[in-house]
Amino acid sequence: MNNGTMTLLATLVASAGLIGCSSKQVTYKDIEPILQEKCAECHIGDKEGVVASGFSVDSYDSVMTGTKLGPVIVKGSAESSSLYRMVAGKTDPSIHMPHGKAPLSEDQIKTIEAWIDQGAVK
Repeated sequence: MNNGTMTLLATLVASAGLIGCSSKQVTYKDIEPILQEKCAECHIGDKEGVVASGFSVDSYDSVMTGTKLGPVIVKGSAESSSLYRMVAGKTDPSIHMPHGKAPLSEDQIKTIEAWIDQGAVK
């Protein structure tokens, strides 16, 4: 390898390390405002989403409990988590969430994905 290639390779490796080091730990405090903005209209208290599915965004514990059918979060795996899959549009369109409202922004989806992949910590 010539010096230019070695310099480029070293720069890429160093950049990759910096990106990994700068990733922020996402907690429920980062997720709660998204859930309140996009989900609470139907999924809080005794509203229709809670009645129909059992899923409530009242608290961290209720989110982690999931629906009548079980958890919607698989800690460490957004792709295995139905909450992420529904808000990211990775399910049948009839069950995308939020149902009948504007979808989450790309940043909101990525924040939820990171939170779940990092262990869905409180």
